[in-house]
Amino acid sequence: MMEITFSEEVFDLDFHPSDARVSAGLINGDLLLYRYNSDCIPERLLKVQAHKESCRAVRFVNEGRAILTGSPDCSILATDVETGSAIIRLEDSHGAAINRLVNLTESTIASGDDEGYIKVWDTRQRSCCNSFNAHEEYVSDMTFSTDYTKLLGTSGDGTLSICNIRKNRVETRSEFSEDELLSVVLMKGGQKVICGAQTGAILLYTWGLFKDCSDRFVDLSPHPVNALLKLDEDRVITGSENGLISLVGILPNRIIQPVAEHSQYPVERLAISHNGKFLGSISHDRKLKIWDLDDLLRNSGHTAKNGLAAAADKDSNEMDVDASLQKSSKGTKRKPSNQGQGFSSSDAFFEDM
Repeated sequence: MMEITFSEEVFDLDFHPSDARVSAGLINGDLLLYRYNSDCIPERLLKVQAHKESCRAVRFVNEGRAILTGSPDCSILATDVETGSAIIRLEDSHGAAINRLVNLTESTIASGDDEGYIKVWDTRQRSCCNSFNAHEEYVSDMTFSTDYTKLLGTSGDGTLSICNIRKNRVETRSEFSEDELLSVVLMKGGQKVICGAQTGAILLYTWGLFKDCSDRFVDLSPHPVNALLKLDEDRVITGSENGLISLVGILPNRIIQPVAEHSQYPVERLAISHNGKFLGSISHDRKLKIWDLDDLLRNSGHTAKNGLAAAADKDSNEMDVDASLQKSSKGTKRKPSNQGQGFSSSDAFFEDM
């Protein structure tokens, strides 16, 4: 296991799409890039003050030539991977704090904010191509169905949204669940949508039947499931509030085994390397841990497969706190009706990339 210790709390991580580099965004707005190797200590390649406020979201784009970061300052920054220089910054990409960035295809990414809006950005066309008023509260996670060209989002309002990119509309939204939905992946050949919940339950939705979940797995733990990472069509890796990383089987639903413990603090994000060999995790302990997947899974009787399907879904006692990061209870946050409608200056974001 490799370990990178930071001076501040880590909010997000992402692995480079083709080589052994990993990026991290910190609560103080810093963006850092490291080269990792199991035979030596990770080497820092870049440190950039990307935002004045926290750097909540990090994603490689353009085949790994640039890194996008999102912040509560409502801006998205594109940074050159080789030089660390700013390519372009969009100051008003959203009307509220950006909470999540996810890759959809080689040329598109999605961003979600604290007021429930989701936008899709096309790096090839160099424009913002979709904007969805998807949720009542913050967007916690997103994933993309390539088969149906639909973007799925989860939210603190307890709903799952299905956004039709071709028709530029929110196609459907689930009924309100009992608690906040924090994470989402697609499994079983895209026929099952798996969501991690605040109560520790894992909710299963059947594709096309999104109004209510078809199954609920409650045996994992009573702690929030902050992160889900698809290992294959039958198994998912979970990151929970109690610091445990577990391997869980889906249909049949079962805990295969806990595979690691990051720390006593919540696991906030999980990511997988480009070759499927390494698992990355972050928590409130200011550490990014890089685990050898084969080592983690050996006791379960399985080994990691190269090019894991997860790549397709591909994101002290006095802890540092992002003052604008608020995972509120259902119904306490509402969007101003004039925010997030239309693209304005967003359209030209990728013009110089």
